[in-house]
Amino acid sequence: MMIVKGDLVTRRSYQHDILFRVQMIEQDEAILFGEDIRLEADAPIDDLIKVDETLKERFDQREEDQQAYSYRLFKQDYQLMKEQNKPDPIIEHEIHPHSFQIPAKVLHLDGDKQYLKKCIELYKKLDIHVQGLYIEEENMPLEITSLIKRIQPNIIVITGHDAYSEKKGKKRELKAYRNTRYFVEAVRKARELEPNLDQLIVFAGACQSHFQSLIRAGANFASSPSRVNIHALDPVYIVAKLTHTSFMDKVTIEEALKHTRSKEEGIGGVETRGCLRVGRPFIENLVD
Repeated sequence: MMIVKGDLVTRRSYQHDILFRVQMIEQDEAILFGEDIRLEADAPIDDLIKVDETLKERFDQREEDQQAYSYRLFKQDYQLMKEQNKPDPIIEHEIHPHSFQIPAKVLHLDGDKQYLKKCIELYKKLDIHVQGLYIEEENMPLEITSLIKRIQPNIIVITGHDAYSEKKGKKRELKAYRNTRYFVEAVRKARELEPNLDQLIVFAGACQSHFQSLIRAGANFASSPSRVNIHALDPVYIVAKLTHTSFMDKVTIEEALKHTRSKEEGIGGVETRGCLRVGRPFIENLVD
C-alpha cells in the first residue's frame, strides 16, 4: 500500500507502539511526527504500516480516555485548592464584598500545528488566557525576543518536536538532538529580557530533549531527564498548575508534574511561584 504525506502509520520494528503522521518522504525514508507525543522520527518506508479506520479508532479512544482522566483529576485538585484557600465568608463579605483576578498571560510557541490546536482547546477548558503561535523550531530563537516584548507574557512555552539519535552523538552532545539547540537558544533569548525565574516562567523542550542544557539556559521546567517521550498536552498541565496557584505560594516539582503523563522521567524543573493575583474592589461598568 502506497504511503504518502499525511498518512497515519505505525512502525513494524517498534511493534506498532506509537501512532505517527507522515510529515515528509525523501526517497525510501519517511519523516514522522508523533500524533499524540512530541517525537520526530525517521523510518524506512517498508517499515511502515498504514493505520486503518478500526485501529485509528482504537488509538483515538485510548487517547480520549487518558485525556479525560487527567482533566478530571486536575479539576478535582483545582476545586480542592480553591476550598483550602477560601477566606472566611462573613469577614470577606463585610470587608471585601467584591474582588477580581488578574489572569496570567501565556505565550505558547509550538512547532506543530495540530499539537498547537489540541493545546489551545485544553487551555480554554482550563480557563487559561493564552496566545498560541505555530513557529518552526529553528525559527523560535529568531522570533522570541520580539514576541515577548509585544505580548509581555508571564509564562512562555517553547515546544514542538525533538528526538535523540545515538548515531549522531552521545547523550551529552546537542548535535545528537533534532531541535534541542533551538529550544536552548530560544530560552537564552528569553532570559536576556527577563532573568528572574518568577517574573517570566519558561517551559521548554519536547520528546527526548536535552534536559540539562534547557535548565542551564534558564528554563523553569524542561524535558526530558530520562530522554523519554512526552505527551503533547503535558506542558498545558504544568501551565495550568502555575496559573491557578497564588503568587504567594510556590509550586513544587511534584505538584507541577502531578497531572502530566510523562511524570519525572519526562519532565523536571525548579520550584517556581504561582501566577494568580487577586485584587479589590471589582467595579462593574466603570464610567469616568
